[in-house]
Amino acid sequence: MLDFLKDHPFAVEAFFESSLVFTFAVPKEQVQHLIPECLEADTFQDKWAFIAVAMVQTKGLRPKGFPSIFGNDFFLIGYRVFVRYTTLAGKSLRGLYILKSETDKKKMEFFGNIFTHYNYTTTDITQTSGDGFTGVSSVKSGFKARISNTQSDDIALPAGSPFADWKEARRFAGPLPFTFTYNGEKKEVLIIEGVRENWKPEPVEVMEQRFSFIDSLQLQDARLANAFVIRNIPYYWKKGRIEKWK
Repeated sequence: MLDFLKDHPFAVEAFFESSLVFTFAVPKEQVQHLIPECLEADTFQDKWAFIAVAMVQTKGLRPKGFPSIFGNDFFLIGYRVFVRYTTLAGKSLRGLYILKSETDKKKMEFFGNIFTHYNYTTTDITQTSGDGFTGVSSVKSGFKARISNTQSDDIALPAGSPFADWKEARRFAGPLPFTFTYNGEKKEVLIIEGVRENWKPEPVEVMEQRFSFIDSLQLQDARLANAFVIRNIPYYWKKGRIEKWK
């Protein structure tokens, strides 16, 4: 009866204190079974598709327009495929399809699963900082990542990255303007548009990374393609809109 609540029935806003994104390149054939029929992989050189792990520290997440006192602070993790969707009007939209979502608080899991299709689960999150590095890890979810705090224009791309330089890599830095959900029974695409300002991803040097969920996908020839961080960005998601597919 209340399934419509999952369709992002109102706009939501938050402040991103930081968003750390690791993007993995995968031969495009490897992701087709992960995305619904209405979407196609957003590719580079018609060879590589991309799966990203986004780790976001949000502040004041709440329905858009509500006073900040109603906001909550959450750590959010999203595993997403870079995709394209062609609207009925023939417009091609770049966006993301979510495979898995995690958070550090039960409250976000509860409300997130009422108002979205993202299937949140709660996990442990440990954030660390040391001499020149920042780390994020989870025992329950089986991931561990460390990046160097050094900021430089000379940071090298990860070994094996398909990109020639950071300019190419930035096209796949995320988040993209749209996120898509698909109802196969009704043949309906839910489109959620994100709005941000001053989005300037900064390349980071990855000292260590391991994500059990990525490993569980058993992808062949997957490799880290880039890693970026953004800081201190106001962000909001528009109310979702539904379009019939074919």
